[in-house]
Amino acid sequence: MGLSSFIQGLVVQIMAIAWTLFLVSWVIGWAIRGSPIPFHRVKKTGQSLIEDAILAAFWMAVGSSVFALISYITSAVYQPLPPPPQP
Repeated sequence: MGLSSFIQGLVVQIMAIAWTLFLVSWVIGWAIRGSPIPFHRVKKTGQSLIEDAILAAFWMAVGSSVFALISYITSAVYQPLPPPPQP
């Protein structure tokens, strides 16, 4: 197992956790915002959760796209090391 495959696996796991956290916070935000609670501050908290989740999703998408681009470029440019000289 090489270093690049380890890093790629780690990034995939972290992104899966981050997207799951996004979905949970988005659902909780909509549940709070749409609940029949008469307190405006609570509904505003739900709206804030929704907005933060959407911004987080945007930056996760941008970050994963940049990482994928860097990974693609490095795999396209990478040349294996030549064999050592024979005596």
